Amino acid sequence: MAEWWRGATVYQIYPRSFQDTTGNGIGDLPGITRRLGHVASLGVDAIWLSPFFASPQADMGYDVSDYKGVDPLFGTLSDFDALVGRAHDLGLKVIIDQVLSHTSDKHPWFIESRASRSNPKADWYVWAAPRADGTAPNNWLSHFGGPSWEYEPRRGQYYMHNFLSKQPDLNFHNPEVQEAILDAVRFWLERGVDGFRLDTVNYYFHDPLLRDNPVLPQGEHEMASGTYAMQDHIHDKTRPENIAFLQRLRALTDRYPDRMLIGEVGESDRAVQVMADYTRGNDRLHMAYSFDMLGPRFSPAHFRRVIGEFLTGAPDGWPSWSFSNHDVVRHVTRWAAHARDADALAKQAIALLTSFPGTLGIYQGEELGQTETELTYDELTDPPGLRFWPENKGRDGCRTPMVWEADAPNAGFSSARPWLPVKPPQAARAVDRQESHPQSVLAAYRAQLAFRKSRPELMFGTTRFLDLGSTVLGIERAKDGARLLCLFNLSPDRARLRLSGGAAPVGPSQSVEVGAGAITFGPNGFVFLDAGDGVSVAA
Repeated sequence: MAEWWRGATVYQIYPRSFQDTTGNGIGDLPGITRRLGHVASLGVDAIWLSPFFASPQADMGYDVSDYKGVDPLFGTLSDFDALVGRAHDLGLKVIIDQVLSHTSDKHPWFIESRASRSNPKADWYVWAAPRADGTAPNNWLSHFGGPSWEYEPRRGQYYMHNFLSKQPDLNFHNPEVQEAILDAVRFWLERGVDGFRLDTVNYYFHDPLLRDNPVLPQGEHEMASGTYAMQDHIHDKTRPENIAFLQRLRALTDRYPDRMLIGEVGESDRAVQVMADYTRGNDRLHMAYSFDMLGPRFSPAHFRRVIGEFLTGAPDGWPSWSFSNHDVVRHVTRWAAHARDADALAKQAIALLTSFPGTLGIYQGEELGQTETELTYDELTDPPGLRFWPENKGRDGCRTPMVWEADAPNAGFSSARPWLPVKPPQAARAVDRQESHPQSVLAAYRAQLAFRKSRPELMFGTTRFLDLGSTVLGIERAKDGARLLCLFNLSPDRARLRLSGGAAPVGPSQSVEVGAGAITFGPNGFVFLDAGDGVSVAA
């Protein structure tokens, strides 16, 4: 089916935390294959696999040492092929991560590049001479703390790294690098993958003049969030040259039927604009997403702004929205202050997500209402957490293993001690505890995703926001004369709206009463209303 990705729901799998079949405490590709029936039962359309490529695992696979090889931790290429075959049998598309902006420092390309200034790959990475006093070439900063430059005595130069020093940045200004990257992408297209999630898609190019980034005015950043946020990153990422490479990547992908590209935009204030730029027309990305909905903000004004800015800035583009992933605190924990009950918040969150225009992303365990795991320092593996504890606890809390059977060892994830612990609050939300309960979060996810697929207004309709005050989000979705009102009380307190005309509740709802002339919401209540032309709601 052409453009299958429009309106699709994509389920993200973090391979090392999904299912272990070898007894080493780390999830693997055969484990994913074993559990695909659960994923398909949700009613999703595709899976996204976080990196499983050969890697020293300094950043849990986001430091690739072989773009065409499976890390033995996760299995073999044959295991991957079997996974793709099983997914396709279940009607699931397969999307894989592509970490193209940087490699591992153990990648053969970098080993050769760092050896001298005259070897064939000398210019495959971003190298620069020290300043006269020996310090780094400019003021660019790493996400993981300190300068984004590491000195290499063999060359007498610094190399650039936006993340760990073990993740050197490729030099996309070099045409040979672009060709090598496109060849790696082609390898996976030939193996039958249906699309790519492009990690840090706006980081491919840097300013060749190596100009300093400007300092953000005082008050526009928080020191506690790290020094990275103190700069306006106009020279070390989101460069104009990026778009031409995305066009090359799209042209390659378009040679294969029904494939797609979705990019992760790592930006702050400019995220929505970059999403729009990268998806405009039909020769760039098919979709993009940012971290705008992966933060602490949970208000009608925030959701209206983020979605509205995209729809205005890229009227022919297509967005993708998620509330959780492997890099952020799980949303049931992140938004806990806006709810009295975690399950009610989890059920409202999936109803809210399905009301948005575009393609949706679900992170493994989210369908269980999974919460962030509280870890001690000695349990951490994530570099930022290890370095900046306790102000920054890292990303391990959202990466703990999937829970399948509440009373089994390690909740059914592994027969051995897992790489991250499974703790009682997380095990209590296991699949087997929720499978047979019609009021569970798992049941709510299945019902909500089925409802969305049954309503063309939600899948492909127009979008209009209603001004209903500071706590109630109202979205009108319409298509072919049908009009659906999606109403959400994003508050732990009661709320009331005035209702004019006759409107019938349809689909899932929660903590709401629809009466003559009024709608009354309990905490985190929501409802979908079939509405004719004469129906309106007001604060």
